[in-house]
Amino acid sequence: MEEYLVKVKSVQKITPDVLQIVTEKPEGYTFVPGQATSISLNKFGWRKTDNPFTFTSLPEDEDLEFTIKTYPERKGLTHELLRLEKNDELMVHDVFGTISYKGEGTFIAGGAGVTPFISILRFLQLKNKIGENRLIFANKTKEDIILREEFSRILGARFINILSTEKTNEYANGRITSDFLLKNCLNPKSYFYVCGPPPMMDSVEKQLLDMHVDEKLIVKEVF
Repeated sequence: MEEYLVKVKSVQKITPDVLQIVTEKPEGYTFVPGQATSISLNKFGWRKTDNPFTFTSLPEDEDLEFTIKTYPERKGLTHELLRLEKNDELMVHDVFGTISYKGEGTFIAGGAGVTPFISILRFLQLKNKIGENRLIFANKTKEDIILREEFSRILGARFINILSTEKTNEYANGRITSDFLLKNCLNPKSYFYVCGPPPMMDSVEKQLLDMHVDEKLIVKEVF
């Protein structure tokens, strides 16, 4: 497995528990929007601990960007990343991932499962090919919505939020249901891109199949 040492250029909190990390980009290193790599920290005791994270930058950008949800209570790598500073070093590895853009449809994300869609939607905007694509984004509270303003600019009314624990006048409340999907999806014969925690993935996939969505139109990545 290839390994590349990269220096951190900036670290920013974009929600209470999500970091946006920008690093150097190794020469010749490339990926397809939606793909990921394994990252470890170049620090004693952490070099052999790696977690998968999605690229949220574009392939043509001069830097790499990662948008990472942290879990301080687990005392793992993401907890250590909360201490990350400019000029610290990370190790990035080979590129992998099964989500890639195949055509217009509905992106369905739960929490940090939105990260594979960030690069894809930014790429489509850059190429002026957003079209009728839409994003259904499930979170606990409004504060948890990653890149809310940017998604609103890119997608407008096709950025659809649902909150499971907070009730607001802006967004739907509850969990994703078949009725909610039918009301907000592009159409059942278009693509569905799904990423999130396994229970949410299982529930959404079952609902899509119940809607008679062709299994070949469901593109998924377990987060």
